[in-house]
Amino acid sequence: MTQEYTLQMKDISKVFFNNKVLNSVNLNVKSGEIHALLGENGAGKSTLMNILFGMPVIHSTGGFEGEVIIDGKRVDIKSPKESLDLGIGMVHQEFMLIPGFSITENIKLNRETTKNNLLSRVFSSKLKTLDTKSMNRDARECLDTLGMDVNEKSKIAGLPIGHMQFVEIAREIDKRNIKLLVFDEPTAVLAESEADNLLNAMKTLADTGIAILFITHRLDEVMQVADNITILRDGEVVSLKQKEQTSVSELAELMVGRRIEGIMNSNKDEKSFDDKEIILKIRNLRVSMRGEQVKGINLDVRKGEILGIGGLAGQGKIGIANGIMGLYPTQGEIYLEDKKLELNNPKESIKNGIGFVSEDRKGIGLLLDSSIELNIAMTAMQMQNKFIIKLLPFTQMNKGKIRKHALKMIKDLDIRCRGPHQMTKRLSGGNQQKVCIARALTLNPDILLVSEPTRGIDVGAKKLVLDLLVKLNNQLGMTIVMTSSELGELRSVCSRIAIISEGKLEGILMPTDSDVDFGLMMSGEYHKINRGEAL
Repeated sequence: MTQEYTLQMKDISKVFFNNKVLNSVNLNVKSGEIHALLGENGAGKSTLMNILFGMPVIHSTGGFEGEVIIDGKRVDIKSPKESLDLGIGMVHQEFMLIPGFSITENIKLNRETTKNNLLSRVFSSKLKTLDTKSMNRDARECLDTLGMDVNEKSKIAGLPIGHMQFVEIAREIDKRNIKLLVFDEPTAVLAESEADNLLNAMKTLADTGIAILFITHRLDEVMQVADNITILRDGEVVSLKQKEQTSVSELAELMVGRRIEGIMNSNKDEKSFDDKEIILKIRNLRVSMRGEQVKGINLDVRKGEILGIGGLAGQGKIGIANGIMGLYPTQGEIYLEDKKLELNNPKESIKNGIGFVSEDRKGIGLLLDSSIELNIAMTAMQMQNKFIIKLLPFTQMNKGKIRKHALKMIKDLDIRCRGPHQMTKRLSGGNQQKVCIARALTLNPDILLVSEPTRGIDVGAKKLVLDLLVKLNNQLGMTIVMTSSELGELRSVCSRIAIISEGKLEGILMPTDSDVDFGLMMSGEYHKINRGEAL
C-alpha cells in the first residue's frame, strides 16, 4: 500500500449561524486504504462531506476554514461537479436514482457510450446512437463486482431497497477516474449476506489503489474492513485508531462519550407467550409489493410480545407490514383480536389501533417541507382528532398542545434539532427516522409495526430507539412487530423471530436458537436439510 495521501483535510472548521459545528478537524486517507469515519448524528460528518463535495450550503453560509488537499495539491472545490472532476465519488445513504430508468441507464447516466451509424458518419457526430450493448456490459461488470444477481435491464421502480443501494454503488464504481470513493452508510439497508458482498467489494476496490472513506454506524463492519478509524464527537476529532489497536466497545464509547450496553428485553426470556391470546392473526397473506412480494403467509402475533420479522432483502419481509397497512395491493385475511380488518385501507388500519413506522422515511414517512412538530402530530390530528380545538362551526390546531407534545418527544427520543419548528428536511437521516417513530407513538397504538427502525441511526441513538421499544413493551404492554435486516437487533429484543424466505414463512425461531438455524432459515435451506434434500 502506498503511503501517499489521496485526501487530506487540514484544520477544517465551520460555523453555522454562530454555532461551531466543526473545530479544527483533520482527516487523512491514503491510496488503497479503507478509512472509517465514525460519529453520532450531529457529530459533524455530513458537514465535513459537504465541504469535500463543494456543496452550496457551505459556500452560501460563509465558507469554511482550513485546507482540502487531493494528491498533494490544495484544491478549492466549489461544486459537486468539481469534486467529480477531481476523481471523488460518493455512494449516498439516500438514493439518487431515476425510477423509470433501467439499472444500466442509471449507472451510465451522463456518461453514455455512443456508436457511429450511417447518419453520424455522413452528417455529424451528434447523430451517434447509444451503444446499449456496451453500456449493459459495463453495468453487468459493476454488478458482478458487487455480487448482485439482478438483470441490468430491470427498471429501478419497484426494486427492493437493498438492490437500489447496490445500483448506487455500481454507478460510482463505473466512473473510470475515481481516486476516492466515499461510502455513506452503504450497508444500512442491506441484509447480512448482501453487506458481506459489499464489504468484500470494498476490499477489492481498495486493492486497486482507490482510497475509500467508509462512513457507517455498524462497528462490526468497521473492525472487519477498515485500516484506520477517525472518530468525531461534537465537531471535533476525539481519536484516530488503527483497527488492531481498538475494539467495538471502545469505538462505541469514543463515539458517544459513554459506555454502550447491550440491548436486552427482560420480557423475552422470562415470559412465555404460548398461552397468551392472539391479538393479530394473519391468514394466507399475499402482498404485491414489487421486490418484496408476500406469497401466502400465516402468522399469529400474541398480545404483549415483540415479534421479529427477519430475512434477506427481497424475500418479502418488508411486504408484510406494508400489506397490513394497505399500502400495496393485498389479499388474504387479517384479524385484529376477533375483528376482521378491511384490506387495502390504511385509514382503517390506523383507526383500529395499528401504528406504522415505514422503512421509507422520505417517500412515505415524512412531510419533508413541514416542521418537526407538525410531522409528529399530523396523523393523530387527522385520524384521532388530537391537538384540535373545536369552535363550531370551525376547528383549528391547538398549537400549544402540539408544541408541548413535540418538545416531549424530542427529549424522549433525543432528536437533534434546533427546535420543534425546524423543517424535517433539514435533519440528518437518523433524526428524521426518530420523527417517524415519534409520529407513530403519538397515536398510542395497540400494535406498533416498525420496519427497519434503526436504519441509518448511530450506535447511541440505536440503543435509545431499541430501549424505547422495549420500554413500550415492558411497561405499557404494547405489542410490537419489528421488521429488521439486523438479525442481532431482533435477537436482542424479540420474544420470537419469524424468518421469511421467497415470500413465505420459513419458520419461527427463538432468539437463543443457534446461528446455524438462523442461517439455514434465511437461506431457505432449513427444511431441506431436515428432510435430507440438501448436501
